[in-house]
Amino acid sequence: MSTHDPTQPEYRAQHLRDRLAHEDVAELGVRVELRGPTVLVWGPVSSPDCRERILRIAGQVLDPLEWRHDLTVVSARPPDREEDLR
Repeated sequence: MSTHDPTQPEYRAQHLRDRLAHEDVAELGVRVELRGPTVLVWGPVSSPDCRERILRIAGQVLDPLEWRHDLTVVSARPPDREEDLR
């Protein structure tokens, strides 16, 4: 068996990492890891649109493998009110 077998989870996970690095996603905190036969895509993203774009790309690259995601939308906006420290 070739070490570059496109049906293997390791190959698909690396291909997803490459796509995320080379497309206009620009989310450096997103990680792609193998957990047994399952690929886990996780980390912070800047917007719901970016989250959806990453999930779409992951679905394209990882299908038909089992994969899960834990992408959290993190806002970099300042708070809209003062914090009460009493």
